[in-house]
Amino acid sequence: MKLTVGQRKWLLSAHILFSAIWLGNSVVFVVLGIVSATTGDPGVLSACYTVMHLLSTSSLRASTIGTVVTGVLLSVLTSWGLFRYYWIIAKEGLTLLCILLGAVGMYFWTLRSVTMIPASGMDVWQQPDFVVNNGQLWVGIVLQVLSLAAMIVLSVWKPWGRRKRQ
Repeated sequence: MKLTVGQRKWLLSAHILFSAIWLGNSVVFVVLGIVSATTGDPGVLSACYTVMHLLSTSSLRASTIGTVVTGVLLSVLTSWGLFRYYWIIAKEGLTLLCILLGAVGMYFWTLRSVTMIPASGMDVWQQPDFVVNNGQLWVGIVLQVLSLAAMIVLSVWKPWGRRKRQ
């Protein structure tokens, strides 16, 4: 089955929308991470991690699923294919990385933070487990933002061309 021009445009629009939501979620994680690292208020600290955890269980998951589903449909139902072009393969690899970081990593890192803060308040920053967990969360956030930005660049430039037929 091939898509009509109109169907392809609607599917591409949905893919771009889901991707934008995914990137937007990641930017919110950056902002909340900065606020949590600079606040002196235990309520704000707790709220930042609670919101990050809420996002990791809702819109981050939904946008990830929506992006993956629409991306696969665009590949399968158009001439691009899943493995015909190197830039698509690169995006697939980056997508897998983002799924691990976002849908899995962000969930567990924020859950761990949310459960540690109530007992310790601001003193949580003195606990090695929290500091390591927060560092892992930051690495995940940065890698996710960079990966999503790279996928956008790949989508625009479409480098490396088509794979040679074997």
